[in-house]
Amino acid sequence: MMRFGAVLLALSLSLPAPAAAQDFWTHWGDGRGELNGYRTVQPRYETPRSGTQVLVFVTEEMSERLRVKVEDRSQARDAFPVMKLNAIEDFQTGVYDYNVMTSTFCRVAPGWPVAKVSFSSQDWCGHVYHQLLPRSGRIVGDYHSYFEGEADGTEELPLPEDGVLEDALPILLRGWQGEYLEAGESRTVPLLPRLFRSRLRHRPLAWERARITRSPTTSQIQVPAGPFRVWTWRVEVEGGATTTYEIEADSPYRLVRRAGSSGDRAELLGSSRLAYWELNRPGGEAYLRQLGLRAP
Repeated sequence: MMRFGAVLLALSLSLPAPAAAQDFWTHWGDGRGELNGYRTVQPRYETPRSGTQVLVFVTEEMSERLRVKVEDRSQARDAFPVMKLNAIEDFQTGVYDYNVMTSTFCRVAPGWPVAKVSFSSQDWCGHVYHQLLPRSGRIVGDYHSYFEGEADGTEELPLPEDGVLEDALPILLRGWQGEYLEAGESRTVPLLPRLFRSRLRHRPLAWERARITRSPTTSQIQVPAGPFRVWTWRVEVEGGATTTYEIEADSPYRLVRRAGSSGDRAELLGSSRLAYWELNRPGGEAYLRQLGLRAP
């Protein structure tokens, strides 16, 4: 991973590029990932459930044909850079807990085109897996579930040119490849719900209409990680829920707080940039404190 970051950083500095792209690889090409810990509330079974979430952002190379991480670039001529977001959430429901993970891969390019989304959920009843692959103006999906009527299936959806996948919003709204909206602007777009949201509703995945709005000015907020100056983004689904994303106004533009009208919520506890894949030996648990978390 360090080698990949160094190569991309060298390329970005040797070729003419817009200032935003230069800034992106100066920050993200250092061979480390960004880890953000959150305190969460997730409604389930008509009750708000306290939990935790970790958002892991890291750049990788992905194979166009296989849509998996490239380990050896010399063996893959179809590699392209992506920003990977792993969203890991855990919350308790009575005697048993939920362990949920969504991986979103966006191409490092203006507009952050989505290359892949995969989702899994595990609880004591069973587990669910759902994957989406955008290709040639379509989204091809397959899913597997322990629920009757949802066991195994495939789907194919159109991919509108201005369509937004909700799972990609924590990448898109950070503005690293140019601002999605200018201050005070709004845009109505097709929105594909988060796979987690779709799974909780037990409904077939389908496009919705949503209005995305950026606040005209920044505001100051306080979360467990401290005070932050933020831009507020509102995502209002027609006939559905509204979610606000409060994004740090200054670099590195982290998601500081998220709140939904259905009662879901996340607040930043702590953040760090680490080569986390190297911290898997005994004692590595100590780094959780930097994220505001602790080992079980």
